[in-house]
Amino acid sequence: MSSIVLKRTNQKMPVVGFGLWKVTKSTCAETVYNAIKAGYRLLDGAGDYGNEKEAGEGVRRAIKAGLVKREDLFITSKLWNTFHSKKYVKDIAKMQLDLWGIDYFDLFLIHFPIALEYVDPAHRYPPEWWQDDQKTVILEKTPMQETWTSMEELVDQSIAKNIGISNCSGSIITDIYRYARIEPQVLQVEIHPYLTQEPLLALAKTLGMAVTAYSSFGPQSYYELGMAKGVTKLFERDVIAKAAGKVGKTPAQVLLRWAVQQGLAVVPKSNSLERLEENLQCEDFGLSKEDMDAISGLNIGLRLNNPADIDPRMAIFA
Repeated sequence: MSSIVLKRTNQKMPVVGFGLWKVTKSTCAETVYNAIKAGYRLLDGAGDYGNEKEAGEGVRRAIKAGLVKREDLFITSKLWNTFHSKKYVKDIAKMQLDLWGIDYFDLFLIHFPIALEYVDPAHRYPPEWWQDDQKTVILEKTPMQETWTSMEELVDQSIAKNIGISNCSGSIITDIYRYARIEPQVLQVEIHPYLTQEPLLALAKTLGMAVTAYSSFGPQSYYELGMAKGVTKLFERDVIAKAAGKVGKTPAQVLLRWAVQQGLAVVPKSNSLERLEENLQCEDFGLSKEDMDAISGLNIGLRLNNPADIDPRMAIFA
């Protein structure tokens, strides 16, 4: 499997990883084990996903079975919005390591450039966006510089080998680069043919920052949440189907290839062992320039993961 070499550490980040968003607790350990058995070496988790303990169980089972060693894996997690203050970054990162049952993260990201009021993990974890009433959002005034400086300390203390950002627009990125002692190594953002984000990709390339695309299948994961915003499934678009027919691959494989061929990493998720294996097979073929351009032509600027839909004060992409 190919990889992206991270600029500061020269660590190799696999191009195709397994995403843990919406992987249920009851099946997570088994699914992670099967993903590793299928050949995945990058696991993309987050405190907000609520399944870190179970994911760690799957990792330990795979290590015990001799499928991998810890150093063969690239494990990513993310700092949730309620822990942006310097008082909490280190403690929550350590707690998340304990949940995983590992000694370090290969990559730790700021999940969103949004600071929310602290919620004690003993009271509720993961805290999600709201207070206990599941309605009220309370913003908190920690600036990004304070959070990023605290993230750098995670590297100093070997809690994380690499640090980065997620869901950040150009203005936040350029601000971080003004004061960063340790530059962000990875930017993880929503990218799919309905949201191609070329200017953001050009900025990341200029800065030497690797990019991981999430939601590669567009609205597919959002239908069950009622958040698909009424768009046609990418799997059903003629452009995707035609490209798949030309190369003898599935629409899902074509969508992943479209991203990978741009130099992006991807983190698809599936509970199906067959699809787990299929998703890995997006590097053994190429798409023509004509098909790449046609797929990119589906862009309508559709952002599916937008905190402004929860509260207009969180319009980070405005």
